[in-house]
Amino acid sequence: MNVQHHQQLTSAIWEIANRLRGPYRPPQYRLVMLPLVVLRRLDCVLEPTKDAVLAQYKKLEAQNMPRDAMERMLSRAADPTRKQPLFNTSPFTFQRLLGDSENIAPNLVAFINGFSKTARDIFDRFNFNDQIEKLDSSNRLFAIIKAMADINLHPDRVDNLQMGYLFEHLVMKFNEQANEEAGDHFTPREVIRLMANLVYTGEADVYTPGIFRTIYDPTCGTGGMLSVSEEFILDQNRSANLALYGQEYNDESWAICCSDMLIKDEETDNIVKGDTLGDGKTKDGFEGKQFHYMLANPPFGVEWKDQKNIVEGEHLKLGFKGRFGAGLPAINDGSLLFLQHMISKMHPAPEDGGEGSRIAIVFNGSPLFSGDAGSGPSNIRRWIVENDWLDAIVALPDQLFYNTGIFTYVWLVTNRKAAERRGKVQLIDGTRFFQRMKKSLNNKRNEITDEQINVLTRLYGANRDGETAQVIVDSQLESRVVSRVFENREFGFLKVTVERPLRLNLEASKERIAKLDDQSAFANLAVSKKLKDKAAIAREEAEGRKTQEAIRAL
Repeated sequence: MNVQHHQQLTSAIWEIANRLRGPYRPPQYRLVMLPLVVLRRLDCVLEPTKDAVLAQYKKLEAQNMPRDAMERMLSRAADPTRKQPLFNTSPFTFQRLLGDSENIAPNLVAFINGFSKTARDIFDRFNFNDQIEKLDSSNRLFAIIKAMADINLHPDRVDNLQMGYLFEHLVMKFNEQANEEAGDHFTPREVIRLMANLVYTGEADVYTPGIFRTIYDPTCGTGGMLSVSEEFILDQNRSANLALYGQEYNDESWAICCSDMLIKDEETDNIVKGDTLGDGKTKDGFEGKQFHYMLANPPFGVEWKDQKNIVEGEHLKLGFKGRFGAGLPAINDGSLLFLQHMISKMHPAPEDGGEGSRIAIVFNGSPLFSGDAGSGPSNIRRWIVENDWLDAIVALPDQLFYNTGIFTYVWLVTNRKAAERRGKVQLIDGTRFFQRMKKSLNNKRNEITDEQINVLTRLYGANRDGETAQVIVDSQLESRVVSRVFENREFGFLKVTVERPLRLNLEASKERIAKLDDQSAFANLAVSKKLKDKAAIAREEAEGRKTQEAIRAL
């Protein structure tokens, strides 16, 4: 990625966003700028074949052909190589909108309504029509469209990876203004690259010409993990057939992810809107489906009260036939629910006649340590380890994510371990594999370099106990053990309560009586007794006075 071009692009868009000040507060800029960037991107993609599409549309309309029947032919006119329908039948582009400043608002609405159905659904999720009316009434619309028309977002100029970075930077910037958590929406790209390197290590089949593989992210956000995974595999196997699947509950993030998939000619129906765990209104969008590779960064330490009825009901009624048979974590952290959800979507293991699956998931420290023996989290961990699914855990540096400075961990889980890894778990200390950023982004002050990603990947692939690496400790280069390999049984533990009879020895000797004054409990008891005695005396005196007064009155 051209860093200089990326910085220029983000600065230009942020400068346009600042023109909204007045009718919009900075935290509200996102309501306009995110859908507008998507709209400009689609406009750049379709502009070269715009006239051909309009000519075809006019011809088909003259034949009274229904809109649904036109879709495939119009999409072919826009781009004969596309599999997914993407076109626009309105006479407008960003440049043509500028030719009629008086009617720019209704023309912009007509422009959006002229898109193919999937693209229109994306803008419906943004609720952009409400913002068009507000921009127009505040005399901002023409100036904003004119400024955006000068931004070139054609894929030849800004590829899909750069667009991903652009969206993520904007989301982070807008969330910063709103004092929200950017980490709810995306994961730093170097963390995703590390996860991709780890999860695809040793996967020789994925590089077979023409191989078909499915990739799934149950908390896909803007689609970063899906895009990076696809790019990683296709860079080494251009003929691989990859199907990307995801689910996202946030309207805005879902719309951005779908627009990215649409432009890449991926199946947008594979990106499901809704709560993955199930909240009564939405549910698991891929019930009964299995995937070859799964990557996720579920929210850290987020309560699952809204999903409680669905999750507990499935746990009690379906047990291991459902997603949550192993147990339920504490209500204040649902991370392990997402891992169980992903495990339920693994293909059967090779020894059971299936292809097996591999999972990479980012956690904080809670899923590692929370819960006593016999608790929900402990039972989930026990279930994973005893089934020999836990392959490795990689500890990452702190201050790596945008919304938190805590240490995080990548868990690698699979039901198709290589023979030499069976019955074992590898722990990799990657906490020293980072470099300081020149400029921090919220809580993100560290980043993992490509070279460090390669070292961590090599450590995982080698799977050697006691392997060392050169790391920086207190500004000094030092050799440290960074890889340990343990047998599964070494992770087992029991909580044992030891009870024994209470043994007391009573002796009323002078020495022991003298020691009572040194005991705080006895001293407090003595003070308490004195106070009670004084209170009793005071009561007696008061009652005596009352009696004497009564006698004198007689």
